[in-house]
Amino acid sequence: MAERRNGWLRRGERLVRRVLPRSFMGRSLLIVLIPLLVTQGVALGLFYGTHLHTVSRRLSDSVAAEMALAMDAVRRNPQDQARIFADVRQHTQVSLSIAPHAPFPAGPSSQVLGPVDDDLRRAVSAAFREPCRLEWDDAAQLIRVEVPLVEGGVLTATIPRKRLDTEPIWLFVAWASGSALALFLLATWFTGKQVRAVRRLAEAAESFGQGRDPGPIEPQGALEIRKAAVAFNRMQARVNRFVAQRTAVLAGVSHDLRTPLTRLRLTLAMLPIQGQVPAETLREDVEDMVSDIAEMERLIGSYLSFARGEGAETPVPTDLRALVEEVAQAASRAGGQVIAIHAEDAVMACVRPDAMRRVLTNLAENARRHGGRMAFSVRRTGREAEIILDDDGPGIAPARRRQVFRAYDAAGPSGGNGLGLTIARDIVHAHGGAISLTDSPLGGLRVVLTIPV
Repeated sequence: MAERRNGWLRRGERLVRRVLPRSFMGRSLLIVLIPLLVTQGVALGLFYGTHLHTVSRRLSDSVAAEMALAMDAVRRNPQDQARIFADVRQHTQVSLSIAPHAPFPAGPSSQVLGPVDDDLRRAVSAAFREPCRLEWDDAAQLIRVEVPLVEGGVLTATIPRKRLDTEPIWLFVAWASGSALALFLLATWFTGKQVRAVRRLAEAAESFGQGRDPGPIEPQGALEIRKAAVAFNRMQARVNRFVAQRTAVLAGVSHDLRTPLTRLRLTLAMLPIQGQVPAETLREDVEDMVSDIAEMERLIGSYLSFARGEGAETPVPTDLRALVEEVAQAASRAGGQVIAIHAEDAVMACVRPDAMRRVLTNLAENARRHGGRMAFSVRRTGREAEIILDDDGPGIAPARRRQVFRAYDAAGPSGGNGLGLTIARDIVHAHGGAISLTDSPLGGLRVVLTIPV
């Protein structure tokens, strides 16, 4: 039973998908059009079924009552029939005449659009308690009503149509249809602008995915679409920066490894290939080759760390104070001098612990190499946490503080390869944070890490 019901549901869904438009523009317009038509239909039904019927019924009852009052007056004073009919015509615009011996004409009454004919026939029949016949003269805008009299003959009343018409029904229909069409065209224009913004975003994403850089797109459309465009521009900038950094790293591999490889090649070329050579003679050359291999391993390890990133690690709630204390202890064991750790009791943030430990270790190692004395601070400011590292080294000139985050720009004679700050910045940005460099109160450099809590 459940399988049969699910089968019918799937068939219904396929039928709906087949009938509904596939484009976002078509579905958006359908969402606008259906409520609009329902609203206009309900308004038309309410007007036609209540207001128009009520007014038409009251006008028909008024005309039928005037005809009945005139006939009552004629029956009481037959000799004043002409004067009574003249007074009725003068005051009510209804012309009455009696054919004493005429038969009641056969045939159906003429029909018109609207409830006027039915209401007038009902009112006249109820007033005279006899059936009546209506004829509509559209050219003269008159209504002819014929009623058989109990005393014989036929009463004929000629009534101006304006006495019974409230307003043309087509006028209301035209107004409702026109307003619906105007609103639909306006909705089409607004929806087209939103769809155009979505289409531009999709085209830019497709072009960027195919390797063409269309540049940043201008945010347009609704707030959500603007946010999507801004997010796409940021993503595009991050991807371009990522590609540029990785390209620079790949170019730097051959550059940095060429020197130790050349030394190894020269050393091997200088080794004797014949005869017996004492091992003590080759000791210095072997030590140089081992040193070159160790340097190559260090370079390759740095490149792999930079290229691998920390995307596989899962963010978990972490006590930043405990993490900083752990890094400070490691820096002290490596020869650095940690003079202070200013921290609150506990500053929790959802981070990747190993990645954040790598950032702090790289920064502490830079402070140890360039200065030796360092101080840590951890504090929470609103919805963000700040980790501050101060050192007493030579610092970095303000003009170069943006450049040192690029690969190789921070390399110097102290043995670094210029990737430490680049790795730190990428990891901090991956956490949704920021890293900045300023002057330190210790006389060296201050590094400020801002992490969302």
